[in-house]
Amino acid sequence: MTDYVNVWHTIISDPYKSWVLFENGTCVILMEPEDDLSKHAQKLLSEYGTVFAGSSFGDMNVIDLQNFPGWVVVGHHRDILNYVSPDEVETENAQAATKMNLATGLIGRQHRHDDAANLKVVYINDKRQV
Repeated sequence: MTDYVNVWHTIISDPYKSWVLFENGTCVILMEPEDDLSKHAQKLLSEYGTVFAGSSFGDMNVIDLQNFPGWVVVGHHRDILNYVSPDEVETENAQAATKMNLATGLIGRQHRHDDAANLKVVYINDKRQV
């Protein structure tokens, strides 16, 4: 099982960003945090996280991490991210980058969709200056 809290602490290098982590690894970065970070992130994920194939809600972009094993999958909202570990991606031919990117993107997109359906917050990284 992936330790998403440590993964996101490693990936997000800005020590001043507040973010919220959901059960299936979706990370919502809060660029303009509201008073209740959990509710703010749930609002964003409920509005922008559900996948609708054939629309921008089904879009995904796979980012290969340079200094960490795995990928980040971004959808149509740039502050809603998913991490996909190498263990989750099964490919018969590791050189088939296009197929691997598609498989990775679909896994990340499914995690986002599942988190949007359940909205279960598991961690809050509050970096607001209070």
